[in-house]
Amino acid sequence: MPDTTFPSTIDHELLGTLRVPTFEDVAAAADRLAPHVRRTMLLRSPALDERAGAPIWLKLENLQVTGSFKARGAFNALLTMDAAQRKRGVVAYSTGNHGQAVAWASRCLGVPATIVMPVDAPENKVDKALRHGAKVVRYDRLRESREEIGMRLMAESGASLLPPGDHPDVLAAQGTLALEALQDLPADARDTLGLFAMPCGGGGMAAGCSLVLRKLAPNARIVAVEPSEYDDTVRSLASGKRESNRAGATTLCDALQAATPAELPYAINRRSLSAAVSVTDAEVSAAIRFALEELRVVVEPGGAVALAALLAGHLSADGRDAIIVLSGGNIDLPLLRQITLN
Repeated sequence: MPDTTFPSTIDHELLGTLRVPTFEDVAAAADRLAPHVRRTMLLRSPALDERAGAPIWLKLENLQVTGSFKARGAFNALLTMDAAQRKRGVVAYSTGNHGQAVAWASRCLGVPATIVMPVDAPENKVDKALRHGAKVVRYDRLRESREEIGMRLMAESGASLLPPGDHPDVLAAQGTLALEALQDLPADARDTLGLFAMPCGGGGMAAGCSLVLRKLAPNARIVAVEPSEYDDTVRSLASGKRESNRAGATTLCDALQAATPAELPYAINRRSLSAAVSVTDAEVSAAIRFALEELRVVVEPGGAVALAALLAGHLSADGRDAIIVLSGGNIDLPLLRQITLN
């Protein structure tokens, strides 16, 4: 069970050299980001409400700048750097969405960016990072360490590392999507919100959103959803320590292929999450088809896992209002065709 003393027990802790962000950091990030990112809409669907037996509000981060929620964290982190840091540039490692976001934010602010991406990252995500002017360095995730490559590149250039999870300004900015969603809910739905569910890779979005939800919607269940082959947060919450995924595991959800929960997000999530659940690739594919056919929106596999959990019965709204995050829409067209034809 989550530690009910959250967040007071962790707000001002230091996790190694990492500062743990607070709700106030999320609110500051929202003000900072307002001119730069989209305030994505909440969508209701009668078909989905009927399937779930409850009012379901979808937070459409698949319509965010760069096609995923990652734009929030990347831009906020660059805005909080000083001019000298930005001049030296940034290095990021990513399976795709974080890399695209860093490349886009860096182009907007005139910051040199190098993105370390696996050789099996979707080519549409690699191409978009390149089009934003970033340098892309490819690596083999089975034989090479992206962290070691990133450290070498930093030593060579003096650039700053901009990780997808273990960065307080990235994490705080990811929480702004929950802040928006709560602000945009009707008052009666906000007061009775029963569930907030979101995709989970390294855990940064879950942790950032938790900072908001534990403050403004303390009675809502907060649930992270993972692919079944990358269920490290599910197992970490059960064991009480950070667990790793099996080497060579595969999933359609390329955006959620974290090796283990990121350290800073896990320090928050182990206290704040109500639960974590996992879904199969077949359930994810069904959710993508549902989103396209019933909602007329395109969602990538990693962005669809929370919707998949709801549709497959792994999550229940218990008849109360629920927010489900669709976190990204960057799906390769050949994969989309394959999923929709099956």
